[in-house]
Amino acid sequence: MQAQANIIAQWHDVCHVDDLITNSGVCALIGDVQVAIFSVQLDGEENLFAISNWDPIGEANVMYRGIVGTLTDKIVVASPLYKEHYDLATGTCLERDDISVNTYPVRVEHERVLIEL
Repeated sequence: MQAQANIIAQWHDVCHVDDLITNSGVCALIGDVQVAIFSVQLDGEENLFAISNWDPIGEANVMYRGIVGTLTDKIVVASPLYKEHYDLATGTCLERDDISVNTYPVRVEHERVLIEL
């Protein structure tokens, strides 16, 4: 019988909301994990998303540099390397359903951006 590791996710204070760039991404390092954070303005609402900064197809930490937009009613980021589109809510690659990126819960408290990892 194998022992199971107890992994408890915790919230990390990453930055001030003013550090985010609307309709663009920024990168944060949480421990040894690179996270791409996106602030997307859509229909007058600000939406925050956090995904892995690792591009699984381009094999580089570049996702925060991707172009943000909408495609098939989904808020997406286009990888800056090969232009695959990733759903920011689910991490699913729209062009290849066998590929995805990790997504992380994100929230704002007292004007601080927190990410659960």
